Amino acid sequence: MKIYDKPVIVIGVLIFLAIFAFPLWTALGTTPPQPKVELPKDMKECVAPTEYMKSSHMQLLNEWRDSVVRDGNRVWVSHTGKQYNMSLTNECLRCHNEKSKFCDQCHNYVGVVPFCWDCHTYPKEAK
Repeated sequence: MKIYDKPVIVIGVLIFLAIFAFPLWTALGTTPPQPKVELPKDMKECVAPTEYMKSSHMQLLNEWRDSVVRDGNRVWVSHTGKQYNMSLTNECLRCHNEKSKFCDQCHNYVGVVPFCWDCHTYPKEAK
């Protein structure tokens, strides 16, 4: 049995693959612009170094949650020896009080939906 339409099928498959892979080719070597996060103007330092907070703030918040809820510890001592209240609402949101200008910028960029707001209320946006 011979397939007489073989060249047409091969050409059709190649056209399909070219159309399917087009978005990959157009985005090759480009990255979306990084978010421009507005940091609090009145605060000079965070509870941990910036690079650590960029990569590991969720682990820190999980450790804080477990320490407060399970062990009853409410005070955390930073690498500089300064003491902080382990609280998203009373510590983090005191400085980072505009969720849309701080939290949402990075979370949208990386496509993450944090579960912080399952228990905590959204901070009131500053006007």
